[in-house]
Amino acid sequence: MYRRHTIGVIVPAYNEEGHIGDVLATMPDFVDRIYAVDDRSTDDTWRVIQEYAAASRQPDDESTGTETVDDGDERLRTSLPDGGSVVGSKIVPIRHAENKGAGGALRTGYVRARDDGVDIAVTMDADGQMDPDQLPSLLDPIVEGDADYAKGNRLADQLSRREMPPFRLFGNWLLTQLTKIASGYWRLQDPQNGYTAISHKALSAIDIESLPDDHDYPNDLLVRLNIAGMRTADVSMPAVYDDEESTIRYRTFVPLTSVTLLRGFLRRMWAQFTTDRRHPAVLCYTTGIAVLLSSIAIATVSAVNAVSGEPSVREPIAALFAFLAGVGLLVVAMHVDARDNARLEVRR
Repeated sequence: MYRRHTIGVIVPAYNEEGHIGDVLATMPDFVDRIYAVDDRSTDDTWRVIQEYAAASRQPDDESTGTETVDDGDERLRTSLPDGGSVVGSKIVPIRHAENKGAGGALRTGYVRARDDGVDIAVTMDADGQMDPDQLPSLLDPIVEGDADYAKGNRLADQLSRREMPPFRLFGNWLLTQLTKIASGYWRLQDPQNGYTAISHKALSAIDIESLPDDHDYPNDLLVRLNIAGMRTADVSMPAVYDDEESTIRYRTFVPLTSVTLLRGFLRRMWAQFTTDRRHPAVLCYTTGIAVLLSSIAIATVSAVNAVSGEPSVREPIAALFAFLAGVGLLVVAMHVDARDNARLEVRR
C-alpha cells in the first residue's frame, strides 16, 4: 500500500526470461499485487514467472494451482480484498493461450486490476528499462489528486536524449507531435513510454476491453482518456538502457499507428461536436481541412490546364491563397484546442 492506496503493477512479458526475474524481485515493498502477463513466450519466461509467484505465496494461501478462464488465460486463484492486504500470492501469473501483442498483454492486466479494485494500476515493462525507484514519482500525482493518469517522460532528461539513437529520437519527437494533435494533450512528450500509472476511476471510465493489440495502444489510450475528461501528468525520469531489443517492427508500426492516430483524432472531434456543435476547435479544424482540400483541387485544375496548353495565373494564385488560409485555420484550431485542454494536463 502506498499512502493509503492499493497498488497493482502490470508486467507484460514476451520472451523476457533474462530480465523479468530481476523486475519482479526489485519491485517496491509497497506494491500490493503484481500481474505478470506472459504473452505466450517461446522461451522460459512463464517458468520464471511461476517460480517467483510460488516464492511470493503467503503461508495461508490454499490456492496452489492455476485455472483456465474463458479467454484461454491461465491465472492464479487469488483476490485483493478491501483494505489492501494481500491474501495468496503477491504475484499473479497470467498466461495467454496465444500471442496477443503488447497492447493485448497490457489489456489483460488492466482488466484484471480493474476487476480486483486496486486504487492505482501501474504498467512496467519486463525488460528492465524502468527503474522501480521512480515508481513513487508516478504515483504521487494520482495520490495527491492532481491527475488521473501519469506517464514517464524520457525526453525531458537531457542525458536520456543524448543516449537515444538519432533515428529513435527523431521518431519519438515526430510521434509526440502527432499524438498531441490526436489526443488533445498538447504538453505531453514521449507518448510511447510504457512506465505509467492510472487511477481506478480513469480505468473504469474508458472501454479498456477494446484497447488495440499492438504497440499503438498508448496513443489510443490517451485519446480515450481525453474524451473521458481525465487529467494527465508527464513525469520526467531517465531511461534505463541495457541489452534489451525492441519488439517494434516499424514496417507495420508506422502505418498502424498513423491509422490509430487519425481515427482517434476524428473520434475526439466527434465527441466534442456532439457536446457542442459550435465548438471553435472543431469548426476551425473542419473548415481548415476543407480549404486545404480545395487548394489541392484548384492546383490540380491549374496543372491540367497548363498541360493542355491553356495556362492561367488565376488558378495558381487561388490555390496559394486557399493553401495559406487552410494552414492558418489549422493553426488557430490547434491553439484553441491546446487552450481548452490545458486544464487536463499537469507538469511534474
